[in-house]
Amino acid sequence: MINIPDNIYTQIIAYCIQGLPDEACGLLGGIDNRVTTFYPAGNTAKSARLYVLDPKDYLRADRDVEARGIEILGVVHSHTHTEPYPSPTDIEQAPDPSWHYVIVGLGRSLPTLRSYSISAGTVVEETVQVSSGTISDIID
Repeated sequence: MINIPDNIYTQIIAYCIQGLPDEACGLLGGIDNRVTTFYPAGNTAKSARLYVLDPKDYLRADRDVEARGIEILGVVHSHTHTEPYPSPTDIEQAPDPSWHYVIVGLGRSLPTLRSYSISAGTVVEETVQVSSGTISDIID
């Protein structure tokens, strides 16, 4: 399970819509399975079907989580034309089996957010709990 505060959930959805026509991406910071910070990142692939997280944005997020005493919990990206399920490329390139892989599907009339764990090619959908009243940060 991953817990995302409602204001960060809203920011993730908005950021993915703003990224159109390309896939948008970013990182999630927090403690355990509780997201406290969203780090929007550039997609250096500039593609509607692929994302490559900007290494400078990754480094910025990594330094910030270390300074805050939290950790990177996972990655967010959008699917512009398909359902929010990991593609073969997403599965192959999943860098950390402990991460949450959050995908926002933009192919329908309303965005859909789902989260997965990916380990050794195995994909398991996780529960996404959206909470309210939580203090959190969005790092631009």
